[in-house]
Parts: sequence; structure tokens; C-alpha cells
Amino acid sequence: MIENKTTFYSEGAKLQASYYYPDGFQPDEPHPVLIVNSGYQGFRDFYPKMFAELYTRRGYVCFGFDYRGMADSEGAKGKVLLDEQIQDVRNAVTFVRTNEQVDTKRIALLGWGMGAANVVAAAAKGHDVAAVVAMNGFYNGERWLRSVHTYDEWTRIIEEVREDRILRVTAGESRLADTFEHYPLDPASKSVVDQELAHMYGFGHPTRLQFTESIIELDVEGAASRLNIPLFIAHGTDNTLHPFAEAEALFAVASTPKTLYRVAGRHNEWMVGDHPVFIQMCDQIELFLVEAFDASVNASPLQRG
Repeated sequence: MIENKTTFYSEGAKLQASYYYPDGFQPDEPHPVLIVNSGYQGFRDFYPKMFAELYTRRGYVCFGFDYRGMADSEGAKGKVLLDEQIQDVRNAVTFVRTNEQVDTKRIALLGWGMGAANVVAAAAKGHDVAAVVAMNGFYNGERWLRSVHTYDEWTRIIEEVREDRILRVTAGESRLADTFEHYPLDPASKSVVDQELAHMYGFGHPTRLQFTESIIELDVEGAASRLNIPLFIAHGTDNTLHPFAEAEALFAVASTPKTLYRVAGRHNEWMVGDHPVFIQMCDQIELFLVEAFDASVNASPLQRG
């Protein structure tokens, strides 16, 4: 795999990004591109690069980037707002579409974890991609956050969010908190994070409490109901970080051609490049993408939106 680093701007912030090309890549004609988006505290050097290593071997060009404030991308450190990340995804699509080596009729958004909601929302707003793949995400922030906390914990969270909003408007700042203060990791996910992610450059920076309010306000099911492109939803049936019910709820409201793929696993213990469950999921995604890209190429401009 060949990695070419680049940058683009998202609402004035310069974001670090990479194109990933197959070995021996020849820019002889426009190529399909998969824009792979990571989840919370995600960086292109982890899951986006993992997907790229697999899909570039199959002839695809991939693109990944670091969200605002992550790693060496510009933006306030610790400020994680989902609306801003959705803007980053949309701006990544716009940037990729300027590349003459890209077939603009064959661009797909892939999102993992928290990034799954981001790509659904970005696809619905932009109308400039051919397909969207949402993996192991949550799609209504308040519903999900309530589901993984007790009533007492939820009451405390609401009060802390209220106090933080007052702090922001009276003092101009949001309280920094532990990375996972309100985003509780289940034991299986925590084990993976501790072993695979904790050592990565930039990982684990304290997060402003405004992030929690951003989660509570997230609701992309309305966006899914407005999609006019195929949607592939993959989710671990035993996922205790983002319960499988989140995937079922998104699937139920999506009006576009849709697929719900059940992954035999939890959240990320199988997310290893050579793990058979990961490879099987990617095989199914590729079958979906081939069909979605064919439909996009053959669609009229009006049908493409």
C-alpha cells in the first residue's frame, strides 16, 4: 500500500489526511474511493488505515483524515463536537472530489463507531456520494447514552451538562473531563483500547464536557429517512458498548435501499486486519459497494441528486 499524505481545510482548520493507493497504482483512469472515518478519539492511522490496507489490496483507493483537534490537525484540543465532525466529513468529500484521479460517481463513506452516525448525516446533507456504510454506531445520542447509564448516573450527567452550559456562557470555557467520563467503555472495548489505542500519539486527551451535550443532541435517524443512496449497516450482535438495538432502529427508519449485516461479535475485539470476522464483513461491504457504484454510474443526474 502506498500512502500519500496531504491536507485540506475544514471551516478554516487545516486537517491532516492521507490517500492510500494500491501498490503499483497507475493514474490511468478515475478510480473509486472509499473515505473511511474513525470513531471517538479516532485517528486515520488506526481503523481508517486498517480498512485501507485491506481494500487497497482489492484495487480501491482509500482516504482517511484526523478530525479537528485530533493528532496534528488544527482545532482546539479536547473540543469534540459531532456537528463539527460531520462538517469535517462533508469537507473531506468535497476535497476528494477535486482529485482528477477520483471517479466522482464512485465515492463511498465508511464510518466506524461514533463515525457511523457522522457518515450517515454527512451523506444525507451532501448528496455527493454513491453509498454509505455505518458500522457499530449509535444513531440517537440521548437514547444510547441513557441506555448505558443507570437512572442516577443519567440524572447526574444532565446536571453536569447544565452546569457546563452555564460555565460556557458566563466564563467562555467548557470543563475538561476524562476522555471516557460520560462515554463508558464496556470491559471488552476497554481491553482493546488499553492494548491497541492508548499508546497512539494524541490519544486520550481530556475532552471538554460540551462533548456530552453534543452526543445528547445527536439524532441522525431523520437523516437516514432522507437518504437517496444505498445504506449498509453492520453491527455486532453482542455489542455492549453500542447495543445492537441502535442498528435495528436505524434500519427501521431508513427509506433508501438498505442492508443490515449482523456481525458475530461485540464492538471491536474482532477489528484486526486478518481476523476472519473482520474480513467477512469487508467482503459483504465490497459486494454492496460494487452494486451501489454500478447503480450510481448508470443513474441519471436527477437520480443522483
